[in-house]
Amino acid sequence: MPVDNVRSVPTPRVVHVAQPTDGGVAAYVARLAGDQARRGVEVAVACPSGEPLGGELDRRGIPRLAWSAGRGPSRRLAGEVAALSAVLRERVPDLVHLHSSTAGLAGRLALRGRTATLFQPHGWSWLAVGGALAPATRGWERWAGRWADRVVCVSEAERELAERAGVRSRFAVVRNGVDLARFPPATAEERLAARAALGLSAGPLAVCVGRIAAQKGQDLLAAAWPRVRQRVPGARLELVGGGEFRAPGEGVRHVGATDDVRSWYAAADVVVFPSRWEGLSLALLEACATGSSIVATDVAGVREILGGSQRGAVVPAGTASLVDAVARRLAEPALVETERAGTAAFAAAHLDEQVTFEQMNALVTTVLDERRGPPPVSRRGRPTSRSEG
Repeated sequence: MPVDNVRSVPTPRVVHVAQPTDGGVAAYVARLAGDQARRGVEVAVACPSGEPLGGELDRRGIPRLAWSAGRGPSRRLAGEVAALSAVLRERVPDLVHLHSSTAGLAGRLALRGRTATLFQPHGWSWLAVGGALAPATRGWERWAGRWADRVVCVSEAERELAERAGVRSRFAVVRNGVDLARFPPATAEERLAARAALGLSAGPLAVCVGRIAAQKGQDLLAAAWPRVRQRVPGARLELVGGGEFRAPGEGVRHVGATDDVRSWYAAADVVVFPSRWEGLSLALLEACATGSSIVATDVAGVREILGGSQRGAVVPAGTASLVDAVARRLAEPALVETERAGTAAFAAAHLDEQVTFEQMNALVTTVLDERRGPPPVSRRGRPTSRSEG
């Protein structure tokens, strides 16, 4: 017997499309796909071969769909679009979730709105380019906004940047979160143990976590370091992240990538994020959850995390501002302790990634319902099951 107001909805098939395969975007995709799989979603990820994303997907049992693509637009674009089209035709997803600029470009050209589409920029592409390419990139985003059921922004600031640039689409803000179980606040004992385990001696210590790239601004911080050391003799800076950093300078060391970033957050007197642009840095949220005193440049999303009192400093990009904020915290242990308590409390109240996943799951459901349209109406004038005659 048919039951009114019941709608038969099949298990959704979702494909995430991701490039890059490292850094915060890759970590986000792996964790979101894993959460959706646990919810019963039939999920897969189309991405180039590469680590750590490939290994994380294998570990979580998430199918990988081979898609070859470079980082950023190139002459290979036509081939990337064709290859992605073939992958999606074979998989036949109900919804495609595009992550970052390369996937957003190729995916929207491949789909053109024919399949339910989420586009998540994770930091707007025009911020990464200069000269004549920047207005061209903004123009593309204004044009392609029509080919996404939602543009998903990871902070309110990221959405505001899009609107100021003239991007007209349906926006959803789903703020990044952090695994609070993996990044609990560090105790005083853990901080001492972290220094010992990492082979770090006592003394004023700043840490910067992030892949070595112009976006992350490690060069700005290294340039500021001689002046920090003038203010705080013996101050050291540890750069933690993959990539190559040349000529770090006195008091600066590049230690490379690690699977244990929490120990570095715990060991630091201050954690510094000198980025030139972001959507909302996952490393920033990890440092908050660990209970760090933080100095960060005023890029998208930072004020939403550090804008209140007693959680750190938000500074304009530039050597002078970094010097003042970092040197002060290296010289004032009482301020550091106050800010550690403030960031840990804020993370516990506002940054749980389970909330992020719940919001994303609800958004996927909403978009698929919109695509399906309203349920049929029975002869009695009430919505019916799809199976009703």
